[in-house]
Amino acid sequence: MKFKKYTKKLGKKYKTKSVSEILLDFLTEKKVDKVFVLTGGAIAFAVDSFSNRKDISYICVQHEQAGAMMADAYSRVKNNFAATMSTSGPGATNLITGIACSYFDSIPNIHITGQVNLKEQRGGMPGTSNSRQIGFQETDIVSISKPITKKSIQLKKAEDIYKVLNDLYNCSQSGRRGPVLLDLPMCLQRKGVVQSKKIINKPKHQKIKLSDINKIYKIIKYSERPVILSGGGVRYSNSVKELNKLIKYLKIPVVSSWSGTDTISSNNKLYYGHVGVYGSRAANFIIQNSDCILSLGSRLDTRITGGKPETFARKAKLIMVDIDKGELSKRRGLKPYLEVHEDCKSFINRFSNKVRNENFSFSHDKNWIKYCNSLKKKYPTVSKLFNEDKNFINPYLFVEELSKQLKRNDIIIPDDGGHLTWFMQAFKTKLGQRVFSAFGNSPMGYSFPAAIGASIAKNKQRVICIDGDGSFQINMQELQTVVNEKLPIKIFIFNNGGYGIIKQFQSLYLGKRYNASGIGVSAPNYKKIAKAYNIKYLSVKKDKDSRNIIKQSLVSKKAVIIEVFIHPNQKIMPKLAFGCPIEDLEPRLDRKEFLKQMIIKPIISDSNVIEAN
Repeated sequence: MKFKKYTKKLGKKYKTKSVSEILLDFLTEKKVDKVFVLTGGAIAFAVDSFSNRKDISYICVQHEQAGAMMADAYSRVKNNFAATMSTSGPGATNLITGIACSYFDSIPNIHITGQVNLKEQRGGMPGTSNSRQIGFQETDIVSISKPITKKSIQLKKAEDIYKVLNDLYNCSQSGRRGPVLLDLPMCLQRKGVVQSKKIINKPKHQKIKLSDINKIYKIIKYSERPVILSGGGVRYSNSVKELNKLIKYLKIPVVSSWSGTDTISSNNKLYYGHVGVYGSRAANFIIQNSDCILSLGSRLDTRITGGKPETFARKAKLIMVDIDKGELSKRRGLKPYLEVHEDCKSFINRFSNKVRNENFSFSHDKNWIKYCNSLKKKYPTVSKLFNEDKNFINPYLFVEELSKQLKRNDIIIPDDGGHLTWFMQAFKTKLGQRVFSAFGNSPMGYSFPAAIGASIAKNKQRVICIDGDGSFQINMQELQTVVNEKLPIKIFIFNNGGYGIIKQFQSLYLGKRYNASGIGVSAPNYKKIAKAYNIKYLSVKKDKDSRNIIKQSLVSKKAVIIEVFIHPNQKIMPKLAFGCPIEDLEPRLDRKEFLKQMIIKPIISDSNVIEAN
């Protein structure tokens, strides 16, 4: 009797909510107001909890991969958090490519997958442990996703939901940020749980000692040819303003990785372009001839260093700042002079204070800035000479014109391959714009769903999608999502009749045998595709028409597909090839001219090193 009375009082005193309701409360607390959903039986109870909610709603996607990519971009643009919901089995496994994009690019989000009832899972009942599958569409998504998430977990007890969500969120936000996954069995989604107090643990960031700040200051102050390399970590740590203040204080040359491209204006007098395999000649000469590099949030992968990392900045003292100790400790021939294990924002703020307080003045080699400026002038990425073929669009000229017409608050998302490279080499970024792709994973089909996610995050603002005739087909089905949500996305499809970047690779190394890049590859009639979805279609085949077509697309308040016809053999220029260090790009300069630009001793290329596409 006493126990019955106690439980009766308990029911009156404490309110209960279902696990699914608690999940939505959690998301709204994290300022997530849209969840990207493709429903199914195993997630139906969780999706039903959106009923009568005004503070959070869902976006129906056509494919879970696209939903994960939308969440990735939503999180980037909001600089906070994002979520997907999908069913078990194929619904869960379809998320994988999008989750990997977030993992490699340090984007925090949560992927909520439905799962069969606990008793219907392997090991849930006696004699089932060795079975391949028990429940319908049962798949161990937790084990599958663990290598590409910061944490993946299945909820085992409904009353653990508060602690599990808190732990997942803190894990996604702490240190180097990234995605997490919650697998939610059907039997727990609708189960009531006594409401609990919020559990809040703040993520911790490691700081270096003040003496190291002093040491870094002295290294830069007494160097003759210093340079800042701005990487994606500057953007991911929300320290773009802080970086630009530091640049004003130091007044030394700045280059960037692709991930750091929107951290500084292309018009900044101290900015000299991207570095790496597809970098600008000027930027590559500058970083290779430097004697000191302050690398901020760049993992310095082989897309930056080239195939032989030991040839990268070989005479420079490399100061590498990264929140991920794993990125600092990898070697591959690359040896940092100083490893700084710290969040970029924390480091930049503290270092800026030191520079400002010391009234820093760089005056040891005034010729260094003069040298950098001469390179920038001598080797522009875009040349008027590109306007040679009157029957096709030159992508460099087109992208340059596009960058002139875009506004400071625009979001521009290129995809992968050739059109990504042409875009990154030619686009002139305005400070305030967001320019990103899934640079670490770089899958075909990312930019279009990402543009949808970014537009949703910005209350249906226009977003510029740069795609290719091949990659657009990967997630073309999301045109229906654009129609459903009435999104004013501008989709530029660069059509060169195949996979241009692979064809260039095959030209260099495979005797111009265009297997599966030109041979056997085709694209649909995009004009008819646009008509099927009742989306405006434009096309352009001549450089002289680019300005007007771009303008027409941008003034429209609705979605537009713009097909840009590129020569099938359009090359990427410049590009690293045949084991050369990154200062020696193809097409290779006359040797006298090349040697004239080298301050440090040149080295012989290694023909055994083949650069990937």
